[in-house]
Amino acid sequence: MTYGEPVADDHPPTTPATTGSAPHPPPDRRPRRRWPLWTAFVAVLLLLAGGVSAALPAGAVFGSDATLARIAAPAENPTTRAARELAGRITAQLDRQSGALLSGDRAAFLAIAEPAVHATLRGRFAALRALRVSDWQGRPRGLPTQAGRPGEWRLSVEFRYCFAVPDCRRPSSVLVETRWRDAGAEPRLLELARSKPEAQLAGRATEQVGALPWEISELVVAVGRRTLVATTPAFRKRLPDLLARAEAAARTADQYVVTGDRPERYRIYYAGPREWKRWYGGEQPEWVAGYAIGLGGDHEVVFRHDSYTSAGLGELLRHELTHVASLPDHDGLDDSTWWLTEGLAEYAATVGRYNGLTETRRLVKRGWDGKLDTLAPAGDTPDARVIGSYGIAYLAVRYLVDRFGEERVFAFVKAVIHDRRIPRQTSDEIFGVPWSTLHADCVKGIRSAAD
Repeated sequence: MTYGEPVADDHPPTTPATTGSAPHPPPDRRPRRRWPLWTAFVAVLLLLAGGVSAALPAGAVFGSDATLARIAAPAENPTTRAARELAGRITAQLDRQSGALLSGDRAAFLAIAEPAVHATLRGRFAALRALRVSDWQGRPRGLPTQAGRPGEWRLSVEFRYCFAVPDCRRPSSVLVETRWRDAGAEPRLLELARSKPEAQLAGRATEQVGALPWEISELVVAVGRRTLVATTPAFRKRLPDLLARAEAAARTADQYVVTGDRPERYRIYYAGPREWKRWYGGEQPEWVAGYAIGLGGDHEVVFRHDSYTSAGLGELLRHELTHVASLPDHDGLDDSTWWLTEGLAEYAATVGRYNGLTETRRLVKRGWDGKLDTLAPAGDTPDARVIGSYGIAYLAVRYLVDRFGEERVFAFVKAVIHDRRIPRQTSDEIFGVPWSTLHADCVKGIRSAAD
């Protein structure tokens, strides 16, 4: 999910055992006692039921172990078998490429692909190295499917990666569609699409987003103790100041970790006007100045170039990094909890007097229905109402903190946002007050503060 800030290996099947029954002995001419057919039938039933497992020797009814294996594991479809074998060879190629990326060997990184893909791979190699890639692994997601042309296959590949954190605990992941030619022991990469990260925007669910910055842009990067800041070469001169501000914001955000496990490193992208419209799909409401986006293990922050000259850049960074610190990895957040996620981020970002109280007062007195779970603004909501909505969320969280303290509010955030419990299930347990009563008290406190 994205939180916006307003402008102000499958296991291979068991290989069947070698089949074939034992050689038949020559016909026995001696008279033999014949067991009635029904007796053999009963023996089969008992064997299947487990009732005579100790009395009947293995193979007495069904024959050899090889015969049993042949019955239990029918032959694999030839196309499926070919796809599975190809997936294994592609995995070996991806492993070679991963090793090349981590060691800085660009030639080896390109070597698994046909020349038509080299320009794309060169750009990604440069960007990933600039981002201090510390872990990179590609694995097939499912089996290859035939692409139409003889010997060509399509395959979804999941890449898991970390930046500037050796031995990271929570790698991010992206899903990339690829096309390969089966060239024997070393398949050749023919096409590499842009990724489809399984992402979430802070505060609300979203579909998979568009291209990541390192897939489509040249990047320059600065790395600090707690943050990594990346932008395009056009804004290179701003990097030292951006890094200093990001490091300061990270010190604040680290205080708002609600699960005890702080982010390994905050990743921040500063977007020029062109990049703002391209990175992660670029489809943000006009009032958004920055957002945090989850990438299957960690979050990244993106903010707009025109935020740099604003006096509120520090506040914006504190807001978005608090999202990174306080949000879960999973998706599933919806508009009903927007007030809590945004209110906590606004509370963390505010130093001194809250800047949006004018618009907040106006909304409280003229247009708010008094419900927290319907507070989230839409994409086309006017700016003044958006700012007022953030202000109400801030006042709600501040009311809870003033009344119960940060520790219990963090427990409430964990229960509602991380554990996906609704407020009326947790309010009495955490605060000792039913949610209906507490909600009414909170709204009364908001209206009083907005007077």
